[in-house]
Amino acid sequence: MPFYSEERIALFIDGSNLYAAARSLGFDIDYKRLLGEFASQGRLVRAFYYTALIEDQEYSPIRPLVDWLDYNGYTMVTKPTKEFTDSTTGRRKYKGNMDIELAIDMMELAPHIDHAVLFSGDGDFRRLVEAIQRRGVRVTVVSTVKSQPPMIADELRRQADFFIELKDMEKKVGRAVTPRENREYEDFPAEIEPYDDAEKLA
Repeated sequence: MPFYSEERIALFIDGSNLYAAARSLGFDIDYKRLLGEFASQGRLVRAFYYTALIEDQEYSPIRPLVDWLDYNGYTMVTKPTKEFTDSTTGRRKYKGNMDIELAIDMMELAPHIDHAVLFSGDGDFRRLVEAIQRRGVRVTVVSTVKSQPPMIADELRRQADFFIELKDMEKKVGRAVTPRENREYEDFPAEIEPYDDAEKLA
């Protein structure tokens, strides 16, 4: 990995984007191993995880994941989803974009870090990456080009100082997708499929 041992590192994880990228490659993320992997590469200052929450339901499928990450070394950034009705199908859907929150946190933390790691393939982040680089921070983007279609925008990959193919990290931070009936809460987050459940609830 493209890190120096004395670098101050911060992770910025677009939760739904990372989940979708890993699932497109046939595995899930083990967040405990993910944190450990980057902590071993340098001085991990902060690990942000961004996700929107459906808050008007008795049970939110993402809530156990959020709570586990919150207690285990991640800084959670959440906000309520906005509900709307799809005009073509009439179904209720939920929307929650965390791009602004991620951008603000990265800009504010830039003076205190040497290397930002962005887990997202969203091309909208290209200008953010460029702005952070002008402040002397190196930026690595983690996503995939091995899915069909690729999950990372070409312009974002070109702007980043380094690109890490998520598929190449599978042995270090991945875990097998486990059948739903074998879930155990004690194994969390290894057995959670929060975004799948959220989509079904919508």
